[in-house]
Amino acid sequence: MDDNALRHSAEERLRALAGPGATLREDQWTAIEALVARRRRALVVQRTGWGKSAVYFVATALLRELGEGPTVIVSPLLALMRNQVDAAARAGVRAATINSSNPEDWEQVQEAVADGDVDVLLVSPERLNNPDFRDTVLPRLTASAGMLVVDEAHCISDWGHDFRPDYRRLRTLLGELPDGVPVLATTATANNRVVQDVAHQLGLGADDALVLRGPLDRESLRLGVVRLPTPQARWAWLAENLGKLEGSGIIYTLTVAAAEELASFLRERGYEVSSYTGRTDITDRLRAEDDLLGNRVKALVATSALGMGFDKPDLGFVVHVGAPQSPIAYYQQIGRAGRGVLRADVVLMPGTEDKDIWAYFASLAFPPEHYVRQVIDALADAGRPLSTMALEPRVDLSRGRLEMVLKVLDVDGAVRRVRGGWEHTGESWEYDAERYGRIAAARTAEQNAILEYLETPGCRMEFLLRQLDDPHAAPCGRCDNCTGERWEVAVSAAEMAIAQEKLRRPGVEITPKKAWPTAMASLGVALSGKIPGSRLAEPGRALGRMTDIGWGNRLRDLFSSTEDGEVPPDLVDACVKVLAAWGWAERPVGVVTVGSTRRPRLVASLGAQIASIGRLPILGEVAVGASAPQANSAQRLAWLWKSMSVGEELAARVGGIEGALLLVDDRIDSGWTMTVGAAMLRDVGAGAVLPFALATTS
Repeated sequence: MDDNALRHSAEERLRALAGPGATLREDQWTAIEALVARRRRALVVQRTGWGKSAVYFVATALLRELGEGPTVIVSPLLALMRNQVDAAARAGVRAATINSSNPEDWEQVQEAVADGDVDVLLVSPERLNNPDFRDTVLPRLTASAGMLVVDEAHCISDWGHDFRPDYRRLRTLLGELPDGVPVLATTATANNRVVQDVAHQLGLGADDALVLRGPLDRESLRLGVVRLPTPQARWAWLAENLGKLEGSGIIYTLTVAAAEELASFLRERGYEVSSYTGRTDITDRLRAEDDLLGNRVKALVATSALGMGFDKPDLGFVVHVGAPQSPIAYYQQIGRAGRGVLRADVVLMPGTEDKDIWAYFASLAFPPEHYVRQVIDALADAGRPLSTMALEPRVDLSRGRLEMVLKVLDVDGAVRRVRGGWEHTGESWEYDAERYGRIAAARTAEQNAILEYLETPGCRMEFLLRQLDDPHAAPCGRCDNCTGERWEVAVSAAEMAIAQEKLRRPGVEITPKKAWPTAMASLGVALSGKIPGSRLAEPGRALGRMTDIGWGNRLRDLFSSTEDGEVPPDLVDACVKVLAAWGWAERPVGVVTVGSTRRPRLVASLGAQIASIGRLPILGEVAVGASAPQANSAQRLAWLWKSMSVGEELAARVGGIEGALLLVDDRIDSGWTMTVGAAMLRDVGAGAVLPFALATTS
């Protein structure tokens, strides 16, 4: 097929996909021609909505006409996968997906691929290292693939804002592709350093590789910053201005708690909104996405769980309540708006608590070398595969960080995922401290850049585009700095009072743990399986979360101090409100405190104040040893089980009183202190045990 015939066919496919008036942009045709006619490898860096998916769907249709195998698209975007399966059908391309949300379909999809009934298979990066998929399905796909597409390719670079270790496995997949199989990598958010790293990771650095980079500005976006002094002022501003924003949109928050609480507040103020976070059930996520697509809600109040892959051309606005820690991540999120409308408002409302939240997320970065060596040594010493749960008691890492380390080590060849867990490969491994240090420094630089964005007197869009190394960056003439048009920051006293009441409404439910971690016997602790009902704690309460933007600010101030003192009166009053609203099945008949080496006066005074106000006896203190380890759940539990105790006097008092007990501590972190304390108190005759604390970190 000559180039003219190929382009004619490509234009026909595009019209089937996008409508009768659609025509290929020259750079879209350049990419398609390179993939189909020249079988080249290409990296396309273009803004969201440019039509990257049209390139790979049209190219797929043309390659299939030429008798090539199916296209494999690796994408982390579950929401977009669902949209793309429908879009592909319009272009006459049969698409199917294998990801975490449809395990019941995997066998049927794999059979359809093998039978040639699927033109495009969309795969989540996590599938690439599922042992069955990796060892059985992937080799057949690799041998027969007509094209490989790496969507959101910046995820392969640990310099990028959304690095995912699973993406690194693509290096192996690319190395196994037969000669002449075209490869397309796409992203909307990558600066020069990330582009170079992606090109290196994907083997796109050869002379015959094509890099297409277009202008990233979107003419519909109207960027602005609204500075307000307090969380209640920001919430009140939203309550008064959300209705003025055209269409439906997204309100981003930095934490799950903030998203859920803000959504609740806005619903109380009469807005149709839903929350969307990593904690949202998949069914509720799908419903929320459909409601936003159908304009049945004014907004989704979301975390970065909705950061990529939501395809709504008429999205009218994006508001951030709290600043993301990277201008590139910020651009990615605001890029969801304004694709199919003439104007989309983009508002950033920074908070004083943002830096604290950034610091928390920074603490979850790749750990120091000795923690990583623990993982390698534990697997080597075991001499057999260990599941993540079985490995956890042997290392000093939380579950989330352990899973990240295992993925990185797997990509680096030091460990391997197999049926039954993970095994040591025997390969040597070097900790690249210099690289991790440079990445940490880059993250700090990104945080400083977002602070500069807030303060810049120049064009805001130009600032963001320069962060992305866009050579086309220039003043936009649309943002608040370019036009001088700014949002009104005054809010009514009445709306402020309503927001203040909501934010200062105390009380967070603490869900009790119901099972012991796996493999506690390896730590010398004979605990396993479900916690018997006779030892369980009841659902508890805390005044607030450390990550809250209401009570969280007050609690962070309290716990940031190194001084130990009496519990402040305002916190006592708030605790009384929590206790009064608890609605327990059985009123407590006594108070027990948890021994504290960090803040003994604070915990003792909290217990005493509660006991006095509730006219309850103080029965005593559950003793806890000093120097608690900053460890994962299993190691934390093992230390607590060996160091906590109920003394004879306390045991006698507890055994001599019938009824529920209130177990009081200053802060709940892992939850195991309350779990062990409750089990020990119930062992000596306590009835129900009701945990209560000032703060919870979860």
